[in-house]
Parts: sequence; C-alpha cells; structure tokens
Amino acid sequence: MSYLAHLPDRAVIAIRGEDRVKFLQGLVSNDVTEVEPGKAVWAALLTAQGRWKADFFIFADPDEPCLLLDCAASQVEMIVTTLSRFRLRADVTIQPTRLVVHAAWGALPDVMTAENAILAPDPRLPGAGWRLLLLEPAKTAKADAAEYDLHRLVLGLPDGVRDCEPEKTLLLEANFDLLNGISWTKGCYMGQELTARTRYRGLVKRRLVPVASEAPLPPVGTPIRSGDKDVGQVRSSHDHCGLAFLRPEVFAEHLEAAGHRIVPRVPVWLASALSENEQKKNGEETGA
Repeated sequence: MSYLAHLPDRAVIAIRGEDRVKFLQGLVSNDVTEVEPGKAVWAALLTAQGRWKADFFIFADPDEPCLLLDCAASQVEMIVTTLSRFRLRADVTIQPTRLVVHAAWGALPDVMTAENAILAPDPRLPGAGWRLLLLEPAKTAKADAAEYDLHRLVLGLPDGVRDCEPEKTLLLEANFDLLNGISWTKGCYMGQELTARTRYRGLVKRRLVPVASEAPLPPVGTPIRSGDKDVGQVRSSHDHCGLAFLRPEVFAEHLEAAGHRIVPRVPVWLASALSENEQKKNGEETGA
C-alpha cells in the first residue's frame, strides 16, 4: 500500500539569493551544504541560548537557485522575521510561497513522478517515507493528516510545534541527534555551544519517546507520574498513541497520566542509543 497525505498545517518559505546557503548555514543545526535536488535536510533554529525555536525540512528547488523550508504554518511569520534580522548585507530574500506540503509513506505513490513535484526522502528515518512540495493539494491523496500523524507517532518522529517547548526544549531531548537533525562537524551556528556541551557531557535527562495508553491520551502538558513523583509530560497524541518526555530510568516503572496507565514503546533506534550511553557512563564510572 502507498499513502499520500496533504498536510494543511505546513507551509513553505523560499530563500533566494547568492548567499542563501552560507546565510542559513550559520543559523541552523544541520549542514545546509548537503541539500540538493532529491535530498532534504532536517534542521532546527535555536535561541542564542541553544533552546528549540523552530524546525523545518530544507529542500533545493531543482529549477532555480532557491532553498525551500517546509515548516509549521503557524511559525511562518516568526521564522521569516527571525531570519530577516540576521540578513544584514547578505544577498538573500526570504518570503512565504504558495507551495503545499505532502507526506508519503509505504510503497512509492504515483504522484512522486508528477510534474512540478519537489520531493525527497524524509531524512529522519528510512521508514518515515517522503516529503513533497506541490503547487496544489494532490487529487490522488489516499490518506489524510490524521493518518500521517498516527504514522509519525508510532515511529517516534517529533512534530516541533506540538512536541517541543519553545525556548525550553534541548535538541537532544527531542532526539534531533538520533534522527539526523544535527551536524557535529559543520562548525558554529546559533545555539551550537549548548547543543555540543549537552552531547559531550551527557546532560540529557529526558527523551521524547512513543507511549501508549489504555484510554485516549490527555492534553499536551499533562504530567506523567510514577507513584507520587512527576517523571514526565505528555506531548502530541492521536487517540491511544502519543509522544511524551520521560526520564529513561523510569521506562520500566508503572506510569500514569490523568489516572490512566502510560506504557513507553521505545523504538529500536532510541533503545540502541540509550544502551550505548549507559555502557559509556558505566565505563567512565569504573575507569574502563
């Protein structure tokens, strides 16, 4: 089966001009030089203190020298305003477009070869599918935004505006380090110092993890408790599936939110990373 869904809560910003790559490279968490037609990069825009502010997929327009940012529609104005503050004398223009965003997963859908479709694999996980930018909503869409939402929740993929807390969340807490959202070799960018320090000092105290519940999950921000202790927080959800910030040491404990049992469903990619981190920590403590 192939699935294609229009995502009406997403929008596209265009960055044009000779300095577009250099300009964006100094502001976002990932390596913009890797963007090319057919290859998108997922990156975050941080505060100067290294906290999440926005994230987006960066595409290269195959028909003109232009970068395209697939971002949350609710953040377009903020992103354009923020980037424009850093433009100074750079040869760039930053403006919204009328392109619409789609997600595809499963088998390759026919629209992938449609004329004027700008597309690339979702760079976060192989099973995530593809991102597509089209001139108008696809008439061949076989799914909707709610079905895509369930798909990404099961995989553990964050939706920035719903899963990250503005000017509070660290990128490693939202698994940007494990989902190809950070370049550790590109050099400086806004907020880079705290992001690097968090990694090298092992300061990640919580992670965004898929969870399931016996009842529809409560609203974003609902505390998750283990006994009489607050150990996490519910983020985005769809019926009985969702994401939550939790401390890794409580994954095996009895957890509740709003009186209902919460069960972490740790994906393989996250479990492997947590295991490696624990082995490294134990080795440092024993001097191995």
